[in-house]
Amino acid sequence: MGLKTNITEMFGIKYPILAAPMGPFYTTDLTIAVSEAGGLGVLSHTNLFGKSSLTEMKKNMEYVVEHTDKPFGFNIRTSRMQMDAPGLCRAIPRFINNNPKIKEQCRYIITSAGTPKMIYNKAFQKLRDGGSEIKHFHVAPALWLADKCVTAGCDGVVVTGWEGGGHQSYERVSSLVLLQQVKLKHPDLPLIACGGIATGEGMAAALSLGAGGIAMGSRFIASKESEFHENYKNIVPAAGANDTMWVTGVLGPIRLWRNKYSLDHGVVTSKEEKMALEAQLTPQKALEDQKHYEMTYEGNVDDGAVLLGQSIGVIKSIESVKDIMDNIVATAEKSLIKASKMVI
Repeated sequence: MGLKTNITEMFGIKYPILAAPMGPFYTTDLTIAVSEAGGLGVLSHTNLFGKSSLTEMKKNMEYVVEHTDKPFGFNIRTSRMQMDAPGLCRAIPRFINNNPKIKEQCRYIITSAGTPKMIYNKAFQKLRDGGSEIKHFHVAPALWLADKCVTAGCDGVVVTGWEGGGHQSYERVSSLVLLQQVKLKHPDLPLIACGGIATGEGMAAALSLGAGGIAMGSRFIASKESEFHENYKNIVPAAGANDTMWVTGVLGPIRLWRNKYSLDHGVVTSKEEKMALEAQLTPQKALEDQKHYEMTYEGNVDDGAVLLGQSIGVIKSIESVKDIMDNIVATAEKSLIKASKMVI
């Protein structure tokens, strides 16, 4: 048996499973593990501890191709508050184009938390014209943003419901509903489902709704290979779905684990309200918030910003990436076969 979808065909992968973007944290080892296990690993947009995101991205790409010959991807957060994003969108395509091995293996760019248009520059076009098979997807946590992705010319979208950890939209629409909305309006658009998916049953449901694959964040955080601190990983097996909350982050609404840091944050209800807050944001305040992500990376999960989604309510163990993916796919196959028997 096996699962063959438009996503496995597009990226030349065995399983229709991708790692979700998980910046600003490092996911280099996790990227290798996911790609080696038959999925598509994704490098994060990393800028912890004052390091250059461009330097770190180049270094991480070089490391990945030294340790696997499988396809992989990378993320750039294109928010108006992400000051390094325009430079990354120009420099990384040039870097890939000048490195044949990276150019061969890097098949996926996922932009998020901002505009899908930022990547469409001369450097990216030159990369594509130069024989690269790279595809551009954008994270769409709302139907209107999926519409913008189509208008911009994205190759596909990652449909991320309100359940997911990390950056969200103001609409608060679940993955179940959002997938149906996008599929109805854009029936031929390649879709990757994300948000609240961490089991084979969840994967089967997403594929049945029209997605060609799934992306997982919290499930891969709780893996043996991920670079996340053990204190971070160990939150997951004992947690429940209600142990996360939706608060205001620097780039917009964000879902975090319930701790001292998240309980100290309010919730903005509109983009206009968020932009008003941004007008009052000082560089010092932005730097202070960044430090809370660095705290988390170093293991302080009480005072740090701990990104987790509601799927932690169905994750009960920390396993190897290979075991996680093999088990999810095997269960999804059984679920799809069982469901097919209902058709008479």
